[in-house]
Amino acid sequence: MHFDPASQDVGNIVFFEHVNLAVPDQGAATDFYVDGLGFTRDPYLMVGTRNMWVNCGRQQFHLPRGEPQRFRGTIGLVVPDLDALESRLRNVSGRLEGTRFSWRRKPARVDVTCPWGNRFRAHAAGGAYGGPLGIPYLEMPIAKGTAAGIARFYRSVMGAPAELSDTGVRVNAGPGQCLVFHEDKGHDAEYDGHHLAVYVADFSGPYRALAGRGLVTREDNPHQFRFIDIIAPGGKKVLFSVEHEVRSLHHPLYRRPLVNRTADERLP
Repeated sequence: MHFDPASQDVGNIVFFEHVNLAVPDQGAATDFYVDGLGFTRDPYLMVGTRNMWVNCGRQQFHLPRGEPQRFRGTIGLVVPDLDALESRLRNVSGRLEGTRFSWRRKPARVDVTCPWGNRFRAHAAGGAYGGPLGIPYLEMPIAKGTAAGIARFYRSVMGAPAELSDTGVRVNAGPGQCLVFHEDKGHDAEYDGHHLAVYVADFSGPYRALAGRGLVTREDNPHQFRFIDIIAPGGKKVLFSVEHEVRSLHHPLYRRPLVNRTADERLP
């Protein structure tokens, strides 16, 4: 065994919590996220018809009602069993007919597209992404030549370890979680306002660095601010845009226990 202490460093981003995607139809969203993927609607928060929060292991999807948003890239999932997932997707296919919903079984994974075109890659627990259940990674396409600048941004501004490769950069977003940026020709898809949420141990450091360059877009409350544009330190060019909802560890929702049902439990 090669002992590599640096591989265990977490960095300043200690937890990636949710992806926010607007949906036009809560019924279809329930069919897909709850009946199909097997996740659980949060029973405590956002239980009305204007928004729905769906628990996925330790993470969530936030699905406010509105024009459909599409994540630029692929959302990774860890589910208990791929055969059971396929069975659930098959059961909801009739209800989602006429939408962009589809799925395809591949070796060690199931690729799924939601009714509005968002792409998911589901892995079985105990495999390469052995657990815990939830969202282990977000994979996003970026322009050629931007990976190094994105790595510098996350390292120096967000205080997160970032590992460069021949094809992009992998950013640590908490234990067992990462943001993956691949240099790809599909990078030019238009950004439509979806966002991701992370918790950071050092809240004021990234805030000062971003505010000093005019990159903070909102201060929601004492525990949370937002930014959209990723710009390399010392540079001016926007390398990638995706809203980050940045939360402190004093945020009242930090590590809130989430209810997760047994998706395939049925009445006799």
